[in-house]
Amino acid sequence: MTAVACVASVYVGACGYGCGMGEIVRYSYRLRPGAIAVRALESEWHRCRYLWNEAVRQHKTGRRPTFAKLGKLLTEARGRSAWLREGAQVPQQQALRTYAKSLEHSFTVKGRGRPTFKARRKTLPSLEYTSRGFSIRDGRLCLAKGVVIPVVWSRELPSEPTSVRVHQDTLGHWYASFVVRREAVAAPKVDETSGIGIDWGVSVTATTTSPGFDLPYLGHRKRCSAELGKAQRKMARRHSGKRGPQSNGYQRARREAAKLHKKAARQARHDSRIWAKGVVDSHHLIAVEDFRPGFLAKSTFAGKAADASIGVSKRELIARGARAGRKVVLVQPAHTTMTCSSCFARAKQRLGLGERTFLCQDCGYTDCRDRNAARVILAVAERGHTRVDDVRHAHSFFGSDVCAV
Repeated sequence: MTAVACVASVYVGACGYGCGMGEIVRYSYRLRPGAIAVRALESEWHRCRYLWNEAVRQHKTGRRPTFAKLGKLLTEARGRSAWLREGAQVPQQQALRTYAKSLEHSFTVKGRGRPTFKARRKTLPSLEYTSRGFSIRDGRLCLAKGVVIPVVWSRELPSEPTSVRVHQDTLGHWYASFVVRREAVAAPKVDETSGIGIDWGVSVTATTTSPGFDLPYLGHRKRCSAELGKAQRKMARRHSGKRGPQSNGYQRARREAAKLHKKAARQARHDSRIWAKGVVDSHHLIAVEDFRPGFLAKSTFAGKAADASIGVSKRELIARGARAGRKVVLVQPAHTTMTCSSCFARAKQRLGLGERTFLCQDCGYTDCRDRNAARVILAVAERGHTRVDDVRHAHSFFGSDVCAV
């Protein structure tokens, strides 16, 4: 079992999958706060943001803040500052706890950077409350310091929530995300020998070893590009060119553009969930190309790659596979396109983006470029590796029969 598959097993075990304990999930609901509640939430967020920035400043000065040290400093600061005492202590403690966890992960998790300052105009409000800081009464969310917010209950909570995250999106809408435990739904039984390889792309978002499970490029943002361009031009005309609050006309245009962005993002997320569910329900081994789409933002494919939402589809597939107890393997993308899935011979030169057909010069195998890469990814995962080079070394040591597909 690879490292990724082990992580998935730990996640499922912690949630109690298959052992009668249930699983821990989040249930999100829309909030309808009034003007007074909005002001209270924003004021609470500014206090938490101030504490976060103070913790970042302490780390930059070399004081190495831990959660225990930050907790003591919070107690002293609340004793001196009436402004901090006006807010609830629970979300302030949770903000410092989140900072301490983020700082720890920046040293232990590869690719994580140090926590940075949260600017007033660039960071959306997000508040964490444990069970000591909130309750649900008469269908309303009651937060510490007497903040009461109506909730749009689109579905019932399966159990008593242990914590809640109150956050705001780019449109100004407020949401509550409750952490609850529910009974785990058993995943469909599949043949343990069934596997699928997935190669990410732009023209086709996900090409698999089975054509019936491909995720086509649907282009949700492309369909609303005309309306989005109109809203963005309206924003440019109404922008004063100065710092500070803009006009109400500019805010309306900005809100219209944000609505279009969010509509396309929701459509892409919905398609990704349906596709990921079909893949997970039908396969035991899921070999996924560990593709990082960030570099595409600097290429000519930036707009189309953002529309394809590769990152969203990848995260949804890995999360669903982990919850269902499937074996999920992330395969490094290096040389997967240049390697033959039949004999594992590597092409002498890189294939240009215009070459959509793979032709092996050694064995004469011909296939779609992306389909061949998906078969290579699956073959690598079936042999217990995460890189093509590992399989090629095993191929040269043990003989050609080991790596035959």
